[in-house]
Amino acid sequence: METKEAILAYAQSEKAKAGLLMASQLLEIYKGLPDHERHEAERFLRPLIAMIANEVYLSKKMTSDGMWTDVEKCLHTALVMMNSGVLAEAAYHVVQAISAATTIGQRAMQHLMDRKLL
Repeated sequence: METKEAILAYAQSEKAKAGLLMASQLLEIYKGLPDHERHEAERFLRPLIAMIANEVYLSKKMTSDGMWTDVEKCLHTALVMMNSGVLAEAAYHVVQAISAATTIGQRAMQHLMDRKLL
């Protein structure tokens, strides 16, 4: 990993994690909503997760191939779950995406620390 790529990966991983954490919390709230209120929450959650997926796509273009594959795969699965009518099951995949984004950030930070840039 090059230094420029590490900086971009670290910044993008933090941005992705922030969005994913918010989505994860909203999915947990969704699970507790009465059925008649879930439709309104779904109208908010789908675009939010799609927006995060678009940001991950951008991150993938800015860094080396394969770095964001796990995050992208988890978000794709979460969107499939949502579109299949099992929005509550998407929470697991969003949490997996958080873990994968955290790993990217840790690797990037380690690279920067090794170069004494952090």
